[in-house]
This record gives sequence, structure tokens and C-alpha cells, in this order.
Amino acid sequence: MDQGNNSRVTEFVLQSLSGSPELQIFYFAFFTLFYMSIVLGNFLIVFTVLSEPALHTPMYFLLSNLSFIDVCLSTFATPKMIADFLMEYKTISFEGCMAQIFLLHAFGVSEMVLLVAMAYDRYVAICRPLHYAAIMSVRKCIGLVVGSWLVGIVHSLSQVAYTVNLPFCGPNKVDSYFCDLPLVINLACIDTYVLQIVTLLDSGVIAMTCFLLLLISYTVILVTVRRRSSAGMAKARATLSAHITVVTLFFGPCIFIYAWPFSDLPVDKLFSIFYTVCTPLLNPLIYTLRNKEVISAMQKLRRRKVSS
Repeated sequence: MDQGNNSRVTEFVLQSLSGSPELQIFYFAFFTLFYMSIVLGNFLIVFTVLSEPALHTPMYFLLSNLSFIDVCLSTFATPKMIADFLMEYKTISFEGCMAQIFLLHAFGVSEMVLLVAMAYDRYVAICRPLHYAAIMSVRKCIGLVVGSWLVGIVHSLSQVAYTVNLPFCGPNKVDSYFCDLPLVINLACIDTYVLQIVTLLDSGVIAMTCFLLLLISYTVILVTVRRRSSAGMAKARATLSAHITVVTLFFGPCIFIYAWPFSDLPVDKLFSIFYTVCTPLLNPLIYTLRNKEVISAMQKLRRRKVSS
């Protein structure tokens, strides 16, 4: 380890949400139930989309991939956080810390790009309905999903590439329940000003760009539909309300943290919990469980199971 990265630090100490033993037991039970709900809820959506032919459309294909990414996003750190509530010493190896940074940025950016792809799908469906089947082909949908993963992985590799070789020679306490890039970089024994700028440009710009693209696309959709009919406007609002809600809940904390990645604010940990634990559960509730077609498909699957 020392020869590989010129570092004397072989592990990092993670800070818990609370130092109170009673609160940690409560957090253990609460987040265990929360995490189980995330996994079950999102995998139920994936299974429903795969099992019901009526949902084999581009919109639900993208939604099922969003649910899968949500499971991944909640799994990279939440199980360890839950286990650490029962541990006196909450540590993570250097390799485990770098892996968490990689997975966080890979899944997070992949979800951002996928949300942009979903906005594009809604734009084509609402603004160009006659050409929807031709534009949103199976090949195009697969390309959008694969592209979102590639962007996330390439972005994540660019972050880890310079972090893994930093000299960590003393402080090793990370003020979070997982290894977040700005917090880990601050522990390096060098002047990190240039790295702060690189992180701001890499993570902050990606988050802001995707968020602005989403706002522009939704604005164009609403303006286009308003010019056509009031009935169409009502339907578009109903369709887009879930999308806009999820986009706001997901991008708000991300932009707050990564647009100013090295501001040491007490609410950063709260926002980290929100977008890595809460948002993956809110997404299926807002996007699909309020959707009549998905609910109908789930009811059909339940009736089939009962009758069999």
C-alpha cells in the first residue's frame, strides 16, 4: 500500500450520524427497514416491467433502468453504514474508500444522464407523437442506457485516477458515513487548491449541465403543448409533474454539495443521506407507483400469482 500510493494511511475512520448508543440502535433499525424498502420497491418495478408486455415501451424501459441504478446507488454505502451502527470503531480500508468514491460517482452521474434521456423520451412522445415509434426505437433506448453508464464510469475513473495517488500521511477521519471525494481530498498532505478546481469543474459542471438541460427540455415541452390544446396541457402536466419532482429532489442536494464541494457545512451530511438513501425510495413512489399502468400491471401479476 505504502509503495503503491506513497501513503502511510491504510484505513479511514468514518464519522457516524450520532455518538449516542441509543440513537445508533434506532438508526440501525430505521435504516435497515428503509434499505429493505428501497431494494424491494425498486426490484418490484423492474420485475413488473419485465413481466408485463404492456409495459414493454421506451418510457418504462428507462424507468426500470432508473430503478436498477437506484438500488445500486443505495447499496454502495448504506449496508456498511447500517453495520457500522453496531461497531465501536467505524473504519474502512484505503481500497474500500476508493471503491466507494468510484461507485458513488459512477451511479450518480449515470442516473443524471439517464434522467436527461427520460426527458428526451417525454419530449419526443409529447411534441413529436407521430414519429415516436421511429425515433425511440429499441436500438435508441439501449444506446441511451449504455451511454448513461459509460458517461458515469468515465467520469468516475477520472475522479479516482488522481485521488488514489494522493499522499495521505496523517489525518484519516472522514466526516461522513461514506468516503466522499471532497472530504477525502481534504485529508491529503498537499495543497489541494488545484484539485478543488478540478473537482468543481468535473462534478459541479456535470450536475449543473444535466439539471439545466432537464429544465430547458421540460419548458420546451410545456410551451409546445400549450400552443396545441388545453386538454393536452393538462395531460402533459400530469405526466411531467412526477419527472420534475424527482429531478428537483435528486439534483438539489447534489448541486448543493458539488457546486461548492469544499464548503464545510453541517447540512452536507444530511444532504448526502437524502440523495443516497431517501431519493432511491422516493423515485419509485413518485414515478411509477402513482402511475395507473404500473399499478394495473402489478395487480395483474398478483392475480396471476394467487390463481396459480
